[in-house]
Amino acid sequence: MADRSGQVWEELVALMGEIEGDWWREARGMPTANDRAEARIFALNSLQHALEFWSQADPARPWFYRWFSPTKKLLGDNPDAIYYGSVIDPDRDYVVRGNLAGAVYTSFTVEQGTAGGAMSAKLGATLNDDEIEINSDGSYELQLSQSPQPGNWLALTPESGSITTRHYFEWNRPAATDPNMHIPLSIEPTVDPGPPAIPDDEACAQGLQRVITFLRSVTVEWPDGPREDMPSWSSPEPNRFTNPPLDEGNRTIGYAAADNAYRSTRYRLGPDEALEIRGRFPDCRFANVVLNNRFIQTPPYRDRRVSLNRRQTVLEPDGSFRMILAHRDPGVPNWLDTAGAPTGTLFWRYLLPTEQPSQLETQVIPVDDV
Repeated sequence: MADRSGQVWEELVALMGEIEGDWWREARGMPTANDRAEARIFALNSLQHALEFWSQADPARPWFYRWFSPTKKLLGDNPDAIYYGSVIDPDRDYVVRGNLAGAVYTSFTVEQGTAGGAMSAKLGATLNDDEIEINSDGSYELQLSQSPQPGNWLALTPESGSITTRHYFEWNRPAATDPNMHIPLSIEPTVDPGPPAIPDDEACAQGLQRVITFLRSVTVEWPDGPREDMPSWSSPEPNRFTNPPLDEGNRTIGYAAADNAYRSTRYRLGPDEALEIRGRFPDCRFANVVLNNRFIQTPPYRDRRVSLNRRQTVLEPDGSFRMILAHRDPGVPNWLDTAGAPTGTLFWRYLLPTEQPSQLETQVIPVDDV
């Protein structure tokens, strides 16, 4: 009789073949070799994440894994942030211990529907550092459970499957590039489950199945065209931004941040064109703009300026900013480097804004006229 884990291993191999054979048909807008290479890099990053996060996930003995790095990107990474995630069992109670570690913002979000490697269906409870009692040294402790708890409590529901943490920094360099960055963070069940069993054939098979579930959800099962229910902050017109009201929620978008107001648009630029962006930062905890490819991955940011936060942005005398998106250095402040990509996404985050962000004014101009 065939090993169960061997059967699931073959399913994973078959999925990789399905991704290579069907995923980047011309109908999905990937007709060139470079398009398909971009897709393969994304698939490899997604497989890397699935193997790290899901293959040995154990909600009885959870662990916080760092989600993104300069070489592992998916689901909207951010050069100015450190993210962690952990699987949980909603029928268990947990205690989380951590420290702000100098972050300008820290939060914990419960992801709903993620059991078994599935994509987050929507957001559950969220706590940010304004809502957490924090000690003078920056340390804190949270209780996670379905039953209410005194003090810092993050509510679980029967649909809760994982926890996402966010730690934002406004530095002159991207925080995610710092090899010495460490966020003290731990999660433990309140009832000791005892030592784990030695992984056997069935445990291996279940781990591989979770890998398959996640990898399939972000590749061959990902929508192959514009969603009909795109949020109002996502502009349908290239090189233009919408300016929806702040009270639009993000809780129906899995892995989103409840405290962020977003803006995004696709950019399209010819070889000698630049996109000029003018606006003002609102009063908020954090703000930045990040370039993404079609798979919501940032371009290489260790050696290219593909994002700008408030500290990195040079302001005009009146407090406004002028940013230039271009394929080559125009010789002015606030250049966002496309790295030669003729199209991509400009994605804004305004964290806990207390006022409506200004309308972002844009125009395409010759790069030599910048």
